[in-house]
Amino acid sequence: MLYWLLYQKLFPYFKILRIFRYLTFRTVFASLTALLIGLLIGPFVIERLRQFQIGQYIREDGPQSHQKKGGTPTMGGVLIAISILVPTLLWSDLGNPMVWIVVLSTMAFGAIGFADDYIKVVHKHNQGLTGRQKLFFQFTASFLVAAVLVWMQTKGMYSTRLVVPFLKNFRPNLIIDSLRHVPHLGWLAFFPFVIFVMIVITGASNAVNLTDGLDGLAIGCTIIAAGALTVLTYVSGHSVFSDYLEMQRMPLVSELTVFCGAMVGGSIGFLWYNAHPAEIFMGDVGSLALGGAIGTVAVIIKQELLLPFIGGVFILEMLSVILQVGSYKLRNGKRIFRMAPLHHHFELMGWSESKVIARFWIMALVFALLALTTLKLR
Repeated sequence: MLYWLLYQKLFPYFKILRIFRYLTFRTVFASLTALLIGLLIGPFVIERLRQFQIGQYIREDGPQSHQKKGGTPTMGGVLIAISILVPTLLWSDLGNPMVWIVVLSTMAFGAIGFADDYIKVVHKHNQGLTGRQKLFFQFTASFLVAAVLVWMQTKGMYSTRLVVPFLKNFRPNLIIDSLRHVPHLGWLAFFPFVIFVMIVITGASNAVNLTDGLDGLAIGCTIIAAGALTVLTYVSGHSVFSDYLEMQRMPLVSELTVFCGAMVGGSIGFLWYNAHPAEIFMGDVGSLALGGAIGTVAVIIKQELLLPFIGGVFILEMLSVILQVGSYKLRNGKRIFRMAPLHHHFELMGWSESKVIARFWIMALVFALLALTTLKLR
């Protein structure tokens, strides 16, 4: 909105406004705007949530040290969403379709999380949507994203080819070419790509959701992952950097740098109030939205296969739950970890909550740096 007003409309009359055309400038201001929004309206949101008695319900089988957190205002993801989406709409080029895909995907996953949290609050327990209901809505949202990208691919605005880390010349295409021109069956050619996108985005959303169990853990890892995505998005859309790094140049994705910058700033603003001891929890409305945003951005900039590094801690948390459930069902009740997700395992080993959070942040940073090294190691 501000980009349209200050650059596209007023620039011909005020040449100093030329600065607003620069992506780096708008990304920085989007990040600062998101941070200020989070810091300024955070107390208001916390107070309102307290007034409406929207408090967290702690799982009964969780660590006993967490029971004292019961009643802490939750659904703070509303604050995160406002902090990210408002600066994005202010500072990005709204004529870019990629911006709208990510914005609407974030809102869709946030809405799923909001419904889940709302049910918990109304029924006063920690069970919201069932697992099947949540997956159904997540897969539906992911399918819509994939469908739009397929349409853009047919218009030459997007590529369904995968970028494989370390292998610059190996770019497999998730399209069945033999079916593309078969009457009435051409849509089946895109079936592998659609399924892949649904798994990536839904998996990312649930991975962040599973990580949200300690004060500041998920949002701190999100800051690091969003920072890595900001760099990857910027170089993917930059002609000089993409050529130098021998990456597939995608001019349309450059505007997503503004969104990623806003995600960094908004997450930092939320961490101010979510740091241990937390004054507010993000709830599913925040974790599902952030995970959906990370997954959608990764798909659009063709870094889906790099997600295990970009969000390394998220992946470890999700894998710990999968392995724990699998072991319990297949090995007659035997467990691998003392408790899943993984952060609870280390808590029960005697690590303090602050130590677990700090060490997981360090791991997230190491993973993100490894992701960025793949830009040159190709």
